[in-house]
Amino acid sequence: MKIVNLSKAEHIPASGDLFIGTVDRQAYVGEGDSALIRVNAVTFHDGAVNKFHAHTFDQVLLVTAGDGIVQVEGQPEKRVSVGDLIFVPAGERHWHGAAPGKSMTHLTISTPGKTEM
Repeated sequence: MKIVNLSKAEHIPASGDLFIGTVDRQAYVGEGDSALIRVNAVTFHDGAVNKFHAHTFDQVLLVTAGDGIVQVEGQPEKRVSVGDLIFVPAGERHWHGAAPGKSMTHLTISTPGKTEM
């Protein structure tokens, strides 16, 4: 068993070509904990977003703070806020992040796999 206090988990800067702006992560359940599930919090600061991408796995996003935007490629943007749950099926090209001038945090729940831009 592992107990994690979500507010005390270390914030690690997210890096790489996927992100535009300042983004950090908190790892709650990772590869060293489970072969089947990953749980992280991702915080997009001051309008930060990620680029269109797809995963080889299903993904669940649960907005826990702030205001954000999500978009599936070829569809209109949708605004999201605290309490919204977003299900992204494997292979669906999408992006998500904070609304302009806002910050947004979401839990991401998924299985292992790859992210492709």
